Amino acid sequence: MARVLLGITGGIAAYKAAELARLLVKAGHEVTPILTPEAETFIAAKTFEALARREAPRELYPHLVHADLLAVAPLSANTLAKLAHGLADNVLTQTVLAFDGPVLAAPAMNPRMWAHRATRENVAKLRERGIVLVGPDEGELAEGEWGVGRMSEPEEIFARVEAVLARRDQLAGRRVLVSAGGTREPLDAVRFLGNRSSGRMGVALAEEARLRGAEVTLVAANLSVPPPGRVELVPAPTAAELEREVLARADADVVVMAAAVADYRPAEPSAEKRPKHAEPWVVTLEPTSDVLAQLGAKRWHGQVLVGFAADRGETGLARAREKLAAKKSDLIVFNDVSREDIGFDASENEVVLVTATGERRIPKAPKERIATEILDEVVKLVTK
Repeated sequence: MARVLLGITGGIAAYKAAELARLLVKAGHEVTPILTPEAETFIAAKTFEALARREAPRELYPHLVHADLLAVAPLSANTLAKLAHGLADNVLTQTVLAFDGPVLAAPAMNPRMWAHRATRENVAKLRERGIVLVGPDEGELAEGEWGVGRMSEPEEIFARVEAVLARRDQLAGRRVLVSAGGTREPLDAVRFLGNRSSGRMGVALAEEARLRGAEVTLVAANLSVPPPGRVELVPAPTAAELEREVLARADADVVVMAAAVADYRPAEPSAEKRPKHAEPWVVTLEPTSDVLAQLGAKRWHGQVLVGFAADRGETGLARAREKLAAKKSDLIVFNDVSREDIGFDASENEVVLVTATGERRIPKAPKERIATEILDEVVKLVTK
């Protein structure tokens, strides 16, 4: 059983937080609800007090900062901005500012508010501080609009809370190296060859490893999502730079190669911009180095090596099985890129975990959930 602080902010999604409170209590956790004044205009504090069998505090008591986890669901745009700038004008914002444990937050707001530059900057600040964001999801909102801003379902938030609580310190004292994103290989001064990888999967893996107590280094190739907080961030935009930075840190206990590294690059990139004209442009490509193979050849006893295989259908899965042995890896994560609803540049994924002892398919889920499943497998390999 854990002590969980449950913050509820203003917004129609506040009614969903009642179900989250019920799930937490049913799981045996001691739940203390903390509502903002705006939240109480949508749902009564007595609802949460009845579900949690505990009164909501009206001022910041010392015991509030000694809980195991703080979850804020929903997190409104207003409270998100307050947390980003360290404001503390109510009991919940005071608690977040004083709390030193893991914090999860489930944003909920209008799609245009979520997409606004100010919100994006505030989200980046929260991530930098190590706050874990769950969602928001895409769907229909209360005002009838469709878009990204809908609060994740209580079951999804509950699963993330349980994952953080159950897996604390599993990787304490371990060094984990994760690569993420897609490399870009220069054609000339302004153009490049690249891929559609956002880095979302690798970022989720780095964050999950940190939540399990690991010392994490993230080698990042052109991320289009904010990096997690409290990890060492090493930029590596090209395949050659990623190779250099990863191999320089190859003594980690766990290496997870989630980046989409280019297999080929232009043999003779131009230092100038090639002007446009009617003549065809013939480009010769040369193969890049196989970083995963180099890691497999140099790995030390007890080190865990994880590779990714982005391929298509059953043929791709067969190649992933071959890759496991060829690259001397412990685990290959197969990602079927023949589907548009998962994988590259998507918030959800569906993968097959391929190991020497068998295979396990992870059904379609948010990449944060997929990261949890992958790290569960890594923990098994580490503790063998």
